[in-house]
Amino acid sequence: MQVTNEKSIIQKLDLDGYIHQFKQFLAREKPVAMMGDINQHYRYIQALSKVQFPPPKQVPNLDRELNLIKKQGILPLDEIYAFVTMFSYFNTLSAVGFTEPLISWIQGIEIPEEIIEIIGYFTEEGHINPERDPELYKLERAIKQNKSDIKDTLYKLAHSSRLRDYLVDTQVHFNGGEETLLVRGGFNNAIKATVVARSPGGFFYIIPQSISHLKEKESALLSNKEELIYRYCKDISAIFFKWERFLAFINKEYDRFDHYQARVSFARAKEYEFIVPSKSKRIKLQDFAHPAIENPVPVTMDMNKQIMLVTGVNAGGKTMLLKSMLSAVYMSKYLLPFKCDASKTEVGHYKSIEAVIDDPQSVKNDISTFAGRMQEFSKLFSKEDAIVGVDEIELGTDSDEAASLFRVMLDELRKKGITFIVTTHHKRLASLMASDDQVELIAALYDEERRMPTYTFLQGSIGKSYAFETAQRYGIPVAIVNRAKEVYGEDKENLNELIERSTSLEREMRLKIAKIDEELKAAEKQKQKLLDEEFKLQESHRKAIATLENRYNAATKKAREALKVKESTEGRRLLNVAHQRKEFQQKEVKLAEEAPLKEGDKVKYRSHKGELISLRGRDATIIVDGLKMRVPLSQLKRRGDTPKVKVVQKPKQVKVHVEKSGASLSVKLLGMYGDEAIDTVDKFLSDALVNGLSEVQIIHGTGGGVLSKLVTEYLKNHPKIDKFYRMPGNLGITVVEL
Repeated sequence: MQVTNEKSIIQKLDLDGYIHQFKQFLAREKPVAMMGDINQHYRYIQALSKVQFPPPKQVPNLDRELNLIKKQGILPLDEIYAFVTMFSYFNTLSAVGFTEPLISWIQGIEIPEEIIEIIGYFTEEGHINPERDPELYKLERAIKQNKSDIKDTLYKLAHSSRLRDYLVDTQVHFNGGEETLLVRGGFNNAIKATVVARSPGGFFYIIPQSISHLKEKESALLSNKEELIYRYCKDISAIFFKWERFLAFINKEYDRFDHYQARVSFARAKEYEFIVPSKSKRIKLQDFAHPAIENPVPVTMDMNKQIMLVTGVNAGGKTMLLKSMLSAVYMSKYLLPFKCDASKTEVGHYKSIEAVIDDPQSVKNDISTFAGRMQEFSKLFSKEDAIVGVDEIELGTDSDEAASLFRVMLDELRKKGITFIVTTHHKRLASLMASDDQVELIAALYDEERRMPTYTFLQGSIGKSYAFETAQRYGIPVAIVNRAKEVYGEDKENLNELIERSTSLEREMRLKIAKIDEELKAAEKQKQKLLDEEFKLQESHRKAIATLENRYNAATKKAREALKVKESTEGRRLLNVAHQRKEFQQKEVKLAEEAPLKEGDKVKYRSHKGELISLRGRDATIIVDGLKMRVPLSQLKRRGDTPKVKVVQKPKQVKVHVEKSGASLSVKLLGMYGDEAIDTVDKFLSDALVNGLSEVQIIHGTGGGVLSKLVTEYLKNHPKIDKFYRMPGNLGITVVEL
């Protein structure tokens, strides 16, 4: 049933000539479909297309022979040689420079030693090689010599004087596989012979009695040779029975490689392209050419909706567009190459392909055109994931009634995952379906000046049938066409134009709305992207400020060390390092400098919102939820509700003065290990005491509380600390009074 359906769809889509051409490249007759993973097949085809390989020899179907081997039957020599041909071909392929995945597949086919030995028995013509068997060699020589003796004897008789008057000619004639002479009547007066046959001219083909003994000898020699060949066939068949599974395997693999090589060879010969079916249900053709058309107008079409409705001029290519779309699906489904721009072509995968194209009317079956169409549509309700082409959908009944009926049926059938390509001349159905988002309107175009169809198509529009123009183009007298136009009426024409215009406007409006929606989504996406980038830049800026602050603290520390060593060489070197780091900090800060914070500004400190009430050097006092706190100025951010003013400041000359007031009011321990944190706190408090500070802050964070506990234990045991306490609000800061 499947094969019958395949033949039917091939004929309906005008692909029978194409399939016939493709099958000429096969080594043996088989269905075009390949079983298994199509993507894996494509990888093998791609690898095979990159190399040159010897074409396989013609081999018959061997299913019957395999069944005979299973029953321990004896195969004749020609059938044995068919298997030998496959063995030899795979041996040849092992020497071809394949790439993966072909190389692993071919090298994985290991031919048993017994089978390889059988290959050596045969000549290229499929005969047993007499060089391998002395007995056969003797028989071959004897048969050859006997034939030569027969030929010489006949030659002498043909040139003898006693037979000259009866000979029609002096040639040796083969009749029924026998060497004979052609003579006239009365030859028995000159020679004893046996008549083999009579010629149309009334002459006789004879075998002279003088070569009868040579004929008998030849018969005996041939009989001995047949016995010897039979022994070979019997022995080889016994070996084949032993390796019956391998023979079935090699037969299957030969078919598989035959599928691949035929496709590659066909594509090379025709300059065709392969299109692997995609998971989507989209059919996008670019410069597609149906193989049945000579010098076709290339089809470029994009169908990404569930229903394509094609309207327009008669004989303008609507049916061929339908067949082209379905043909592309069929050829892609079975990995058959075709002409197109492969880089811009995409064909979806469908479980089945149906074509409702022919007029189903049948006198024999007592069925009308419309009834036949209903029968074909009723079968579609049992299908899923199919693509269906329907030509002239309202064929055979009232167009208005049919439009309503088919509108509902198409809606129901597409719910089952069925995709439709429909052609029609009736605008009623087009107008009913035009407002549906899943319907693609296609118009076949007409050249008004040349009065000819262009065989091109316009998406998103309803086309005119141009029935009167088509009739005139095909020879209907102008007077008759003009009278028909009068009967048709101007009002009907105006109505059709209004339907076309309103439908086109509606489609145009919906397309514009869809375009605006897309642009809005793109703008929203761009806005979100900019917000994300702004957040990243702010985070990067915050990290940069923190890094600069650490460098600045390190620079002041180096400066203090330089103070201690006074004017030593090492002191000057350390001071230079401090100057360099300080200047580097100033350069980096200038890159993204904002207007400086001032008293009264709304600020954000970490996750807390507050107000800046005073500034003191690099520290600031803020009020958060009624609580005052002193924090590093660098950790404050201007709140979003306060307008930002970009200020371009003049570069300031930075000088480092080593003074007591240079000690920091806070220290950060975030991210440090325990020992490192305590060491940092110790140095920080020492500097604060040396510089006469009365209150400092240790920022250890909340986290798991490990650093907080270590700092608390250390401060309890420090002799110079009067008092310490945690800053309210669980900010992870300990205030120390010295």
